[in-house]
Amino acid sequence: MPTVYTIADIGAIVRKKRIELGMTQTQLADISGSGTRFISELENGKQTMQIGKVLNLLHFLGFNISISKRGAEHGA
Repeated sequence: MPTVYTIADIGAIVRKKRIELGMTQTQLADISGSGTRFISELENGKQTMQIGKVLNLLHFLGFNISISKRGAEHGA
């Protein structure tokens, strides 16, 4: 999984997964309990997304979230 630096990075991951699943934004919104506007704005990297909704959608799509200190992956 790529390192995420911005909401645009998360949006790109969500878009890729949605397309892999063969879903439209509307279909993903419907089955995940989100709105189509939310999915669209997330995929387009809107900076003011609600973190709780983003985390819920990522969980719904089967992603795990972890946070690590920069440099920790290199033994620092």
